[in-house]
This record gives sequence, structure tokens and C-alpha cells, in this order.
Amino acid sequence: MGQESFIYSFVARGTMVLAEYTEFTGNFPAIAAQCLQKLPSSNNKFTYNCDHHTFNFLVQDGYAYCVVSKESVGKQISIAFLERVRADFKKRYGGGKADTAVAKSLNKEFGPIMKEHMQYIIDHADEIEKLLKVKAQVSEVKSIMLENIDKAIERGQNLTTLSDKADDLRDSAQEFKKKGTQIRRKMWYQNMKIKLVVLGIILCLVLIIWLSICHGFSCTN
Repeated sequence: MGQESFIYSFVARGTMVLAEYTEFTGNFPAIAAQCLQKLPSSNNKFTYNCDHHTFNFLVQDGYAYCVVSKESVGKQISIAFLERVRADFKKRYGGGKADTAVAKSLNKEFGPIMKEHMQYIIDHADEIEKLLKVKAQVSEVKSIMLENIDKAIERGQNLTTLSDKADDLRDSAQEFKKKGTQIRRKMWYQNMKIKLVVLGIILCLVLIIWLSICHGFSCTN
């Protein structure tokens, strides 16, 4: 990710922008403001595409957090940035200051903070993408587990039955382990028997050769 990955960002209460940050010229603030006017008030995440850029919004508890990113920047990365901005903003102004702040009155305080968060995401993009993938995998596994539980309940299998099946599975695993140990022990004994038989044959051959050369047990030069 390059320094131009994030173009513009703001935090708004309702439709009033309280703080914004950008180092670029253009009509991005105007387009973002138009999108803000049309945003639903419910808590959610929204993304709009325009001219090879994405306008990403995170709406929560009456506040809207926005970042304009290059189209090459993944949506999840942009949302990760907004999550950081939201957490920091609530930590700093959650006591009520933001509820009474006027338009752009927090630019001086929070503008540089948004810049720092942009730089952090740019510097740690690879690590963040890996973390997001792990979270997605965990979420997928969780969904599958919940789906399986729902299906089991639909089939009339109560928790006791499921617990019994888990116990049976554990017992089967222990029995399998026990049988595996017995088989390994049996194979070891068989291998030892084979080795002893081979050793006996070799000793017999050596003895036969010795007797044939020495014409008996008294061997002379």
C-alpha cells in the first residue's frame, strides 16, 4: 500500500462533520458529504464506488465514520481503518464533548489522529490482512458449528443424546488407541522372532562351514 491509498476521512455526528483530514485536492469531500446525507441511520457498514475510489462508511450510535480509499485497497482494510478511528474517537470524546461539538470544531485535535491511523494501516497492511483472514475463518467455522447444532436440534437430538455420542466417540478413540498399542506390541514380538530365527540360521551356517573346514571341532593348521 502506498501513501495515496487513503484520500480523505471524516467523523460526523448525524450529517454534521466534526473532524476531517486530507492531504489531497479534489471533490472527494463534496461527494462524501452527499453520500452522508443519504446514509441510513441504522448501525451498519456501507461502501460506494465512484471513479476508481471507494467511499466507505461505518455508522454506529448516531455517528458516521468515513474514509475514501483507492479502489485497489480492499474493503476490509478500509473498514479496519474505520474501526480504529471509531474506537479512538469514542475513547477521546465519549464523555459528551462530541455530542455538543459544532461543525469541524475537532479538526485540529482529531485530524492528525486520523492521519496517524492511516499511516498505521499502510505500514501494517499485510499483518492486518492476515488477521482479517483468520477472523473470517473463525467466523466461518463458528457458523458451520451453529448450523450443525441447529440441524441436530431439528432432528430431535437433545443435548443428552449429543453428549452420549461424544462419550461414545471418545470411548471409540480410546479403544482404537488401545488396539493400536496392542498391534504395535504384537508386531514388535513378531519382528524379534524373525530376527532370532535369522540369527539362528546364520549361526548354523557358520557352524556348518566351520565343521566342513576343520573336519570336526578340532581345527588344526
